[in-house]
Parts: sequence; C-alpha cells; structure tokens
Amino acid sequence: MSRISVRGFAVASATAVTTVGAVVGVASGSTPAVDDNNFEAAAADTTLLADIPAGQQAQVQTASLTQQADAQASAADAAAKKSAEESARVQAAKDAKSKKQAAEDKLERQRQAEKERKDKERASRSEVRSTATFAQQGSYTVAEVQAIARQIVPADQFQCFSNIVNHESTWNYRASNPSSGAYGLVQALPGSKMASAGADWMTNPATQIKWGLSYMNNRYQSPCGAWSFWQANHWY
Repeated sequence: MSRISVRGFAVASATAVTTVGAVVGVASGSTPAVDDNNFEAAAADTTLLADIPAGQQAQVQTASLTQQADAQASAADAAAKKSAEESARVQAAKDAKSKKQAAEDKLERQRQAEKERKDKERASRSEVRSTATFAQQGSYTVAEVQAIARQIVPADQFQCFSNIVNHESTWNYRASNPSSGAYGLVQALPGSKMASAGADWMTNPATQIKWGLSYMNNRYQSPCGAWSFWQANHWY
C-alpha cells in the first residue's frame, strides 16, 4: 500500500498515489516524486484515507481542498497587497518628484521675473541719467569728471565703473592711445564710436561717460559685469 500526506491526511491506492488538492491537483493525476526515506518518514505521521470511515471520506477530501483553496487565496491576497503597496510607493515617489520640480520651476520663474524687474529699473535709471545735460566747460579736473560720473552712473555700479576708468585712462577724458587709436575715459576703440552719444565726444566727459555706461550695460549687463571681465582678461 502506498501513501502520501495531504495536510494531515493520506490517499491510498493499489495502483497509484494521487494527492488531493496538492500543487498539481486532483484532475492532473500526476504523481510527485518522493524519496523513499522521506516518504516513509512522512507516512508515519499521516492518516490513510482508507483508514477513515467511508462516510467521512468525502468530508475529509472536501476539507483538504478547502484548506488548499484558502491557502492559495491568502497567498493571492498577500501578493496583491504587496503589489498595491509597491505601486503606491512608486506613485508617491513620482508625485514627490513632480512637486519638487514644480516648486523649483516656480522659484526659477520668480527669480527670473525679479531679475528682469531689476534690469528694467537699472535700465530706466541709466536712461534717465544718460539724458541729463551738463554745461560744457573748456576743461575739467579729475574731481569734476568724477562728479559728473556719479550723476550718470548708478550708485551701486559706480565703483566698478571707476575701477575700469582708473585702469584705462586714470580719469583723463583726453587720454589717447597712439598705437591703437583708443580714446577717452573708457578708451573707446576707435574713439569715434562715442559719436553715437554726442558730437562733442572728444571734449565732453559727460558724453564719454554716457557712451561708456551704455557699452558696459549692453555688452556685460552692467559696469560690474564689465569689471569682472576686465579683471579676468585685462581688457573689456
């Protein structure tokens, strides 16, 4: 007589052993390979279906199948729960990443808007100052030229503007470079470029300052931007 354990019960047959509710199932009729030693050890703890009263055999088989179905349902529920938890974790990570990106984008837009606002204010101040008129003199001292520059160049940019002029012309509005043709306070090259700010560019420091400020703003965004470039390259 052969036997195999099925959740505490055994099914016996004169020709084959068929597990009830096992992994393969009753319908398959397959016979799992069982090591003789393991089989005998397992058999010692099992109850033969043949040893169960005939009236209870159907009940035992049904109970075994129910236990198998319950176990499979529990395993399926656990797998579904794990899958749902993993999906929720992945979605939460995506949502957090999206929120972070949205916050960073908003902050960047705010920064850009603030920069544009400041640039407009700076341009407006420069425009107002650049249209200011100064009574022209026959000659100007360094102190007078610097005083004019303070009225034209924004206060937060004056030191940078002054640094460049110090290096380029030492505040001499008639400074000329015979080898290159550069001229004036900011050493425009050629000096005739400054005619766009006024026909008196050779003798009027205010005209030179207005042109120099416009040049620095247009090319380097500001005198301080021009000064940073000058420090790295010794020209601008």
